[in-house]
Amino acid sequence: MGCSATDHNSETKDGETNRPLANFSPDIWGDRFLTLSFHPSELESCSRQVEVLKETVKDMLIASTADPIHNIFLINTLCRLGVSHHFESEIHKQLTLRFDTLCQLTDNNDYELHTITVIFQVFRFHGYNMSSDVFNKFKHGNGEFKVSDTKGMISLYEATQFRTNGELVLDDAFAFTTSKLTSMKSQLSSPHYAEYIVNALNHPYHKSMPRLEARKYICFYEKEDDARNETLLKFAKYDFNRIQMILQQELSNLCRWWKEENMESRFPCIRHRLVENFFVAVGFYFEPRFARARSIDVKLLSILGLIDDTYDAYGTYEELQCFTDAIQRFDISAMDQLPTDHLKLVYECVLKVLDEVEKQVRKEGRSYAVSYIRNETKEVAVTYLTERRWAHERYLPTVDEYLEAALKPSKDEEKRGVVCGTNCYVKQYGGTRQEAVEAFKEMIEAAWKDMNEACLDPIMPVSNPTVMRVINCARLLENVYEDNNGFSMPELSLKHHIANLLLHPLPL
Repeated sequence: MGCSATDHNSETKDGETNRPLANFSPDIWGDRFLTLSFHPSELESCSRQVEVLKETVKDMLIASTADPIHNIFLINTLCRLGVSHHFESEIHKQLTLRFDTLCQLTDNNDYELHTITVIFQVFRFHGYNMSSDVFNKFKHGNGEFKVSDTKGMISLYEATQFRTNGELVLDDAFAFTTSKLTSMKSQLSSPHYAEYIVNALNHPYHKSMPRLEARKYICFYEKEDDARNETLLKFAKYDFNRIQMILQQELSNLCRWWKEENMESRFPCIRHRLVENFFVAVGFYFEPRFARARSIDVKLLSILGLIDDTYDAYGTYEELQCFTDAIQRFDISAMDQLPTDHLKLVYECVLKVLDEVEKQVRKEGRSYAVSYIRNETKEVAVTYLTERRWAHERYLPTVDEYLEAALKPSKDEEKRGVVCGTNCYVKQYGGTRQEAVEAFKEMIEAAWKDMNEACLDPIMPVSNPTVMRVINCARLLENVYEDNNGFSMPELSLKHHIANLLLHPLPL
């Protein structure tokens, strides 16, 4: 196919190319992360405190094994406070031992609902298939559940987030607790618990970004005067601040890379979202040992964003056909066939970053991984071209076609012709836009059930790092796109999440 600068629908009367340029909001962070907000000695001091407290908490964890319920509750607290990553092997051994005697434990004791829900959450969270039948005894004949307190209601609601296909008792519990908590949140005399309920309804623990939920829970736990353990609270705060400083260091290095590459001046018509991409990488894995993975992810996400905006907010349809052909080749010689200097710059940048990534992973003997990245990039390019073809031809796809392309356009993108899923649904099935939104929410719930079920598959345990990244990806989408397209408009809600995660330390 021959390549030229414009197609027959892309020229103005003056012969200039009519580009679908977007008015993207500017980078809201500027040079905020280019320099560190702390002195290196602060990190050293914080790390020493963590190491000392870690040994104390480890002793607590070992001692707790004398009481099975205390042991499970402590593991739950460590998970919720965001410090369980320090004790992964110990927790795995203890839960494996507990699970073998679980039926005997629950059958021989008349535990209250809150206790059962915590046991259920801990085992399901770690990939153990504890039966949901344990909740049948808490159910009345009229479909309601025997819940006597706020804590039990919240914990039952959180337990329902782990439900799989066919678990009707948990489906009923989800409907029941959602209704009750929604009405309770404005009636409670305790602002402390009212805030906790609102957060649980909007961001259930299992479906939310772990690091954000850890910070929220630390603040909640601190107000639990009768239940908190001061050692655990202190450990969680120091560990959160330590990891925050480590992440700031990593982000500072990436900001320097971004600046050295002159990304903003070279590509003025794209979204500059380096900090937001780092937020996503932290969502995949926050633990300090994954620093190299975060660095690679941020660079790849930045390149993906560059390609995305090139298709969505720069190229004409015919130009993008040429660009897609070049991406399929992944060869520097293909650059000469690209019709504009901007497309050549984009293509050169894509090849350069992938070469850099290959050099990094080659040191670990894993250069083969780059072939997977290239193949996925090729598929993404074809998908983006399909989206542009729909806009070019004014074609509204079916819901299945839309879902296969996995779009999430903002209102501004809709105005530029990017296909909106709710419009596809209304055209195919009728109804209102709000009914379409509810239908997509049901699809999301069904997808979560499928993922929960896969995590309980004995041949694919949840402890597998690859599986956890998939779950974390789903959690990220819940946060990034909760109210809007967080990348197009980070100033609306994503800014707050990023500030809490990367800027504001917890008071000690």
